[in-house]
Amino acid sequence: MTTNAYPLLQKVNTPSDLRAMSRGDLKVLSDELRAYVLDSVSKTGGHLSSNLGTVELTIALHHVFNTPYDRIVWDVGHQTYPHKILTGRRDRMSTLRQLGGISGFPLRSESEYDTFGVGHSSTSISAALGMAMAAKRKGENRRAIAVIGDGAMTAGMAFEALNNAGVMDGNLLVILNDNDMSISPPVGALNRYLAQLMSGQFYAVARNVGKNVLSKVPPLLELAKRLEQSAKGMVVPATLFENFGFNYIGPIDGHDLDSLIPTLENIRSLEGPQFLHVVTKKGHGYKLAEADPIAYHGPGKFDPAVGIVKSSAPSKPTFTQVFGKWLCDTAAQDQRLVGITPAMREGSGLVEFEKRFPDRYYDVGIAEQHAVTFAAGLACEGVKPVVAIYSTFLQRAYDQLIHDVALQNLPVVFALDRAGLVGADGATHAGAYDIAYVRCIPNMSMATPADERECRQLLTSAYEQDHPVCVRYPRGAGVGVEPLDDLSALPFGKGEIRRQSQAARQGENGSTQPRIAILAFGTLLYPALQVAEHIDATVANMRWVKPLDVELVRELAASHDVLVTLEEGCIAGGAGAAVSEALSAAGLTLPVLHLGLPDQFIEHGDPAKLLALQGLDAAGIERSIRERFLA
Repeated sequence: MTTNAYPLLQKVNTPSDLRAMSRGDLKVLSDELRAYVLDSVSKTGGHLSSNLGTVELTIALHHVFNTPYDRIVWDVGHQTYPHKILTGRRDRMSTLRQLGGISGFPLRSESEYDTFGVGHSSTSISAALGMAMAAKRKGENRRAIAVIGDGAMTAGMAFEALNNAGVMDGNLLVILNDNDMSISPPVGALNRYLAQLMSGQFYAVARNVGKNVLSKVPPLLELAKRLEQSAKGMVVPATLFENFGFNYIGPIDGHDLDSLIPTLENIRSLEGPQFLHVVTKKGHGYKLAEADPIAYHGPGKFDPAVGIVKSSAPSKPTFTQVFGKWLCDTAAQDQRLVGITPAMREGSGLVEFEKRFPDRYYDVGIAEQHAVTFAAGLACEGVKPVVAIYSTFLQRAYDQLIHDVALQNLPVVFALDRAGLVGADGATHAGAYDIAYVRCIPNMSMATPADERECRQLLTSAYEQDHPVCVRYPRGAGVGVEPLDDLSALPFGKGEIRRQSQAARQGENGSTQPRIAILAFGTLLYPALQVAEHIDATVANMRWVKPLDVELVRELAASHDVLVTLEEGCIAGGAGAAVSEALSAAGLTLPVLHLGLPDQFIEHGDPAKLLALQGLDAAGIERSIRERFLA
């Protein structure tokens, strides 16, 4: 960063530096900070639109409150690049989301200003309330601030926290960062919520009961009608949040420091739960991002002067695209199919499905628990729901997966995107645990396609079942195996031998080298095939974790001296564990090497590098096998 380009920003090393600045200087600082965010993200990739929209709010918060003594908890964390820049990490932005660099989300181990680690939505109010009550217990006059977006407010956890906070007397400030609509009393999602509330069954029943009673007394009925109309006019966000026990303030312009700073200064002296409603614009200050905030939500590297340029070169389809096409093709064949997403239309590949089948597309908002139980309700009535959800986000609906779907053995298909390591988003978004947490649930099945063609075929296999099935697939493109155009399925619960070792074919071991069989689950099949050529191993493409192809496992155990299991998921309780359990149940004893993700959280970085560090690239797999069996 050159002094000439950002003369004020280069003076800010901690928030205490900007607290000494005048209001006029802070306005200039906001322009410099926005430009620096744009310049940084264009070089590294990362989240952009949300960060451009929170520049003034971040400056105002750190200017008014005594951070880090006062705690700021950011929801989701997409919008915290300005916060990182102002809290001593300005010169490390060039390492953002890279191996060994700073995280794209708040991380407690990274800075004392990152008071709570986030990545999933709707956690901020609960965490900040805990901090506020801890301060009260310890007699500390600190403030706890939760900054949450209007999208995250759709999740039940946010309302659970509001409900709890309203009956406590902690010094909690909830800031609703509403970046959906322009400033007006009925703002964005809140307005839609209130409209649904006023048109709901409870309200309708209560109104009808009242009319029936009051119809006997006409003057009172007329009075009641007038009161009803007045009450509807008074129902604004203030009423909603004040009924939760908060003191509501707003909405105010989240880009106007002359409004933000005095308002926050006034709130700082108030006791008890406070609610500030600010309205911001995603991509604010960068016209291209303002015009298309979705495209600039998480771009890769680009030239800010030109914007995002789509490559004209043909590329291999991603697994997400394979799923999206399969969904459309299957929907065209089966009117029962519906697609469900918890606010991840683009990320989960449902854009084309929504266009072609709008009446069969359901975006339930950031509400994973509701998405799963909603799907269960549809399945009860003969509908065939397909829930498109990231592996890491299905964790949030684990009880619903067990209690509402599996326990009732309902035919819901879960398309688990982002299975395995996801790269730059790091530990909060890694799909490391789905195999372990799904395979222990009765009635559930799980498929692990090795490539794009198998992904399409195994989705069809899953859809044909009369019980719940998960199909897990990774982020990005596969190896380039072109999917078939038809909707053919692969056999349920059956794997295959992809490569037979020469020693196993001969039925004997002509050397001192043990006969090795690699059992690959998912896309690691292809590095396993590379390794097998070097060490003459048999390779099985297992395809299904549950039901496990026990017959194939026994066959391999009988014809080989050692087995190696391979998965891009946690070893503990994973697919390899299923193989060992099957061997034990069959009374078979032979050495087994389990290769997968270790019992630790994997940091952010390039996915290929991360796999190599875990020994899950071809070189690492071969090295582990040689060290264990061929040394």
